[in-house]
Amino acid sequence: MNSVADKKLRRDVYSAVARKSADYSTKQIARSSSPYQDKSMPQSLLVRLSKVKVLRKFAGKPFLAANEWVCNRLPASLTAALPMYSYNAFIHSLVELRAERKQYHGTFFLRNRPELELIRTLASKCAQGSTLNLTVLACSNGAEVYSIVWTIRSARPDLKVTVNAIDVSTEILEIAKKGVYSLQTDKLVDAPIFERLTEAEMEALFEREKDQFKIKACIKEGINWELEDAGDPELARRLGPQDIVLANRFLCHMAPPDAEQCLRSLARLVRPGGYLFVSGIDLDIRTKVAIDSGWTPVPDLLEEIHNGDPSVRRDWPWRYWGLEPFNRNRRDWPVRYASVFQLGHQA
Repeated sequence: MNSVADKKLRRDVYSAVARKSADYSTKQIARSSSPYQDKSMPQSLLVRLSKVKVLRKFAGKPFLAANEWVCNRLPASLTAALPMYSYNAFIHSLVELRAERKQYHGTFFLRNRPELELIRTLASKCAQGSTLNLTVLACSNGAEVYSIVWTIRSARPDLKVTVNAIDVSTEILEIAKKGVYSLQTDKLVDAPIFERLTEAEMEALFEREKDQFKIKACIKEGINWELEDAGDPELARRLGPQDIVLANRFLCHMAPPDAEQCLRSLARLVRPGGYLFVSGIDLDIRTKVAIDSGWTPVPDLLEEIHNGDPSVRRDWPWRYWGLEPFNRNRRDWPVRYASVFQLGHQA
């Protein structure tokens, strides 16, 4: 096949597939019996498409790299248009199907400010001097745990805050327990963890000793660092009912069936009427489980939290963990883009 014909075949194949994807999405929405049931392209169809010989031949790394190169040079007015959104959604589906998923420890202090603002709001509803039980799954090096504790105690110093910080890595837990960080990027975390902090926030969180920053003792109080698997069905029994559970930014690194099973299991940690924060997960999985389980999406700061972590927003659609743009044209947007849910009924 000569190069001209080869290029024409690629264009024709992907134009046809993109049109088919958009047509299928429209038909699915029209047939939906639930106000939130909206599947733009079922996983089974994507799997079948990925096995088509011509797609497997041309939808490899060179094709995806060429698309990324072109898209990064298009004007914002074009990339934000609905046809481009639909095409990029298809590209992201291909990326997800080809991805070799693995866990990362990368994180930041004050990673998602709207998310922390909602945690502060929920804590403000607690009775004077009461206890707030909170669990952070996949706590990594502790940056997000300390950010949460500092946020709550700054607003409600009267509360007794008890935190279970859980991870499967002994090495990363040791770093988190010590709460001592350097300006140099740690190889295990591989992220500039201080880049989202102001000078005032650095002073509030840390005691500086030369080139090291140590979390203040008052922030470290009440945190239990535990070596556990978030998907362990016995975890809820060992920890007891939790007021708030954060299961953020690790489920996307699991195979989709494992992520769905883990999400259903960890939801048992939340007491009736409690709250589950879950971001960093394939949105189709989160939407499915939320609807199946009857979770109530929390509307407060919904869009702000979705857009609150620029590091994952800018990676869509080129990385499997990338987060798609907030799209109010979807019928299921109140559930699909919710990162926080209230579970069960108040006892």
